[in-house]
Amino acid sequence: MTASDNRTVLRLAFWGIPLSLGVMGLKLLAWWVTGSVALLSDGLESVVNVVAAVIAYAMIGYARKPADAGHPFGHHKAEYFSAVIEGVLIVVAALSILWEAVPAMIAPSPLNAPALGLAINFAAGGVNAIWAYVLIRAGKAHRSPALSADGHHILSDVVTSAGVLAGLVLAIATGYAILDPLLAVVVAGNILFQGWKVISRSIDGLMDKAAPAEEEEAIKQAIAAAAGGSLGVHDLKTRQAGPATFVDFHMVVPEAMPVGDAHDICDRIEDAIRAVHPGARIAIHVEPEGEKAHGVRVKTTASRL
Repeated sequence: MTASDNRTVLRLAFWGIPLSLGVMGLKLLAWWVTGSVALLSDGLESVVNVVAAVIAYAMIGYARKPADAGHPFGHHKAEYFSAVIEGVLIVVAALSILWEAVPAMIAPSPLNAPALGLAINFAAGGVNAIWAYVLIRAGKAHRSPALSADGHHILSDVVTSAGVLAGLVLAIATGYAILDPLLAVVVAGNILFQGWKVISRSIDGLMDKAAPAEEEEAIKQAIAAAAGGSLGVHDLKTRQAGPATFVDFHMVVPEAMPVGDAHDICDRIEDAIRAVHPGARIAIHVEPEGEKAHGVRVKTTASRL
């Protein structure tokens, strides 16, 4: 990732803090003027958004620190910790909503100034929808798990807001006040599901999950196209750590090949991989023909990835 990419990701993460504060204020204002438990549940999720935005900004900044003696492979995985924490906070928000909704189901109360409250909440949802689109797109473009997690969380918030608005309109139209807390329970269930998705994606990253199939296939093709002069490659392994992808494989060369020639092939392969996957961290293990690898004698004229 270039310095320009890093600045873009950090800038987006920073502006997520005041924006989430503004949206939270609008949603809590909507709850205050109506007394709706469903709108309160929507506001509580926005509180989580504020905390998550602060954590994401801190972790994204730390993840982009250069490698050092204590962390020779970099600090990329810090973003996954941000995403896991955000997932846990989402679950906490859902439980808080249930805490408010259950008593309201026992003694439901009519809403105050519903039209004003719905209008305020609609405005907050519109801001969130635009911001979610920006974060998800940027997270994918810049390979930032923290931005992606934040974007998907805010998108779930948009879906929640839409459901709340539709449900409250129904409650107002029918006069059934119990629909308000019932809707809050539905919102809590959706938030729990979204929290689980955020946590599971982040755990995959912490467990060194391989690069997506389409990215790994592009890496294989790049290696095959640039490996001329070698006798073949094998044992390709990839792993992702935030914006970084690590690529590791073995390359077999003729036993009498000079070291300089083998090094030239490695340089060519590295350039080819970075052409399809900029910023890849590559480790190539050069083996002479006939060298034993994992108990198997390697003599090959074709790539075995």
